[in-house]
Amino acid sequence: DGAVDALRRYVLAWGALAPVAYVAIVIVEVMVAPIPGALLYAPGGAIFGGFVGGTLALAGNVIGAMLACWIAATFGEAWMARRVDGTELAVYRDRLRQRGGWIVFVLRLNPFTSSDLVSYAAGLAGVPVSRVALGTLVGIAPQCYVQAYLAATLFDIVPFSPGVILVGGSVAAGVIAWLVLRVKKPRRA
Repeated sequence: DGAVDALRRYVLAWGALAPVAYVAIVIVEVMVAPIPGALLYAPGGAIFGGFVGGTLALAGNVIGAMLACWIAATFGEAWMARRVDGTELAVYRDRLRQRGGWIVFVLRLNPFTSSDLVSYAAGLAGVPVSRVALGTLVGIAPQCYVQAYLAATLFDIVPFSPGVILVGGSVAAGVIAWLVLRVKKPRRA
């Protein structure tokens, strides 16, 4: 509990920059790092409290998803269209464009889905940034708030809980990496 209190005091000493820095860290995590969200939502809850920590985590996720989608759409959609147009994959891309917000929503409900990959894929497929933002907002909100609230209380109850969360998050990341590496690439006919 002493380490959590020390971290809380340190971060909150930044004043108005503390929440801004936290949101920026979540944005970077969403855009580039395959770090499980629990490793960020839990400290947010412990530092800022369940509601504010969850809200900040949610804001960072939505902004990060929007930026990742925009980057992929801006720099990759035309490239992808040249490769997909006129093929049978074009049908799937068009369906994804139409239902992309729902697909993003469903994928965000799963805590093991990579936010950055979903957002970039949606941008490449031409899913509007607004649909990615809405799907992310509604789909990931439960995770952000539940984990932030649990962390806010867990850190106060169990003194070694930061280590448990770090180990649990690392194990989850390892399992996800193992599963991704085990997926076989389809053979070309």
